[in-house]
Amino acid sequence: MKKWLSKVGCLAMCSMAFVASAQERLTIVAPFPPGGPVDVLSRILAEGLQKKTGLTAVVENLPGAAGNLGIDKVKRARPDGKTLLVVPAGNLTINPTLMRNFPFDIERDFVPVTMLAKAPNVLVASAHAKMGSVRELVVQAKARPGTLSYASPGIGSGLHLAGELFKQQTDTDLLHVPYKGTGPALNDVLGGTVPLMFSNLPAALPHIKSGKLVALGLTDTVRSPVAHDIPTLAEQGVSAVVVTSWYGLLAPAGTPVAVAEQLAKDAADILAQPAVREQLRSQGLSDATQKPAEFAAHIKAETQTWARIIKSRGIVAE
Repeated sequence: MKKWLSKVGCLAMCSMAFVASAQERLTIVAPFPPGGPVDVLSRILAEGLQKKTGLTAVVENLPGAAGNLGIDKVKRARPDGKTLLVVPAGNLTINPTLMRNFPFDIERDFVPVTMLAKAPNVLVASAHAKMGSVRELVVQAKARPGTLSYASPGIGSGLHLAGELFKQQTDTDLLHVPYKGTGPALNDVLGGTVPLMFSNLPAALPHIKSGKLVALGLTDTVRSPVAHDIPTLAEQGVSAVVVTSWYGLLAPAGTPVAVAEQLAKDAADILAQPAVREQLRSQGLSDATQKPAEFAAHIKAETQTWARIIKSRGIVAE
């Protein structure tokens, strides 16, 4: 087995021809329904890799069990670079701590290939709240501890944890109001039922532009190319709240390093194409590709951050 893997690794150093040996299909598993960012990125990759490898590349949408059904399929696949996983950050860095009896060990069961794309999240206030800055929010929160509320798509979601991190960094006591999904949460913030929310930028941006929501700050280290007029929280003194919605590419454990490195390089080439960049921009996303070692380090660091927040705040999944 080791000898066979060594041969595959050597072939990969030369070209993507390593995938042509045993089966003539490349499968990208998207563990969520069609239509969302995971599906969009999977199809972009499938088209690009098909052109690069000459193989038929397909996207298999396999939703279920909060993404775990599709993740499990990739875990059990042959480590030959022909079955890959596109997955959002939460499944890799939040769920291992949040979910009881989480069925995977991300570090043991998978080879991180590359982060693909990311979108900043944004702290927004309802126009009804008459709140125009982070400073005003903090002043109000300290004056009324435990009464100023913020919505989220659900307990343990990245947007919920962004709020918990914000509370920790600003020493404020905000009341968390969980919903079942971004849509219902955003609707109640728009209506003024709940004054605040951490939202992904693509969902909030139309309402920010219409004046129904006030953007208080982005949860990223830099401003977004699709909304450059919105300042970051860091610019306003809240530097530790860096919470982006990102999506990664992984392969099964045992995939040779050279194979992962070649896949990362190919993904970077695909996502750097002007037409693809524009497609990502239309989704509020930007290219965020990394080398496999960099991506592995990012997953590990973010997992540790969320584990500290989840445990210190006593957050338990529903």
